[in-house]
Amino acid sequence: MTSEPANVDLSFGLADKVAVITGGASGIGGAIAAAYAVKGARVAILDLQEEAAQARAEEIGGGARGFACDVSDATSVETAVSAVVAAFGRVDVLVNSAGVALLAPAEELGQQAWDRTMAVNLTGTFLVSQAVGKHMLAAGCGRIINLASQAGSVALDQHAAYCASKFGVIGLTKVLAAEWAGRGVTVNSISPTVVLTELGRKAWEGPKGDALKALIPTGRFALPEEIAATAVFLASDAAAMVNGTDLLVDGGYTAR
Repeated sequence: MTSEPANVDLSFGLADKVAVITGGASGIGGAIAAAYAVKGARVAILDLQEEAAQARAEEIGGGARGFACDVSDATSVETAVSAVVAAFGRVDVLVNSAGVALLAPAEELGQQAWDRTMAVNLTGTFLVSQAVGKHMLAAGCGRIINLASQAGSVALDQHAAYCASKFGVIGLTKVLAAEWAGRGVTVNSISPTVVLTELGRKAWEGPKGDALKALIPTGRFALPEEIAATAVFLASDAAAMVNGTDLLVDGGYTAR
């Protein structure tokens, strides 16, 4: 069992921690990578597009590095994680942010879209958690943060594959939390509403977005930095007793 902390760092500092972020070249993952660097972490960005990962690493600075990784492929994951450990020596924080959203009415959704959604969103989260988790368990400490979604708590129209994958991410999070916390590794998930990344803005502009915002008690969508702030807290030592939790950042959408 892990010991009680000597004190609680209310600054939520991440100084000298090594953080791995999948899908970190852009969007929510990119915002989390930048926030972690500001808080003092050494960041490894894993992304399907190696050049984009390296470019994002150069942007945020602080010794960040980019690595190629297809999270849906076990060999690619093992290669990337081994490269990160070789470069940084260890991994203290993992954020599984890589994901896809392939939407269609359930009766029209093709198997290829279903399989791809599961492979990236759910299998990818498992494969990277498993590969990094082995290093964390050997070290006796670590934080894993999985990006789920409000679609992991409630049904959304035309989101059959996406909802199924995110419900799965939350379930996987809870199992890993139950199995690994006693050995020093906590696991939690974050479930945002629509986030105003570049893709989010394009997908939810106009009447479609206005209709959804009307169902959110706060009356707006989330900013990437708000999700990043949540991820900073969960990665910090102050969150040591937060384990197996799905933290909704949805403006109250699922509270109704």
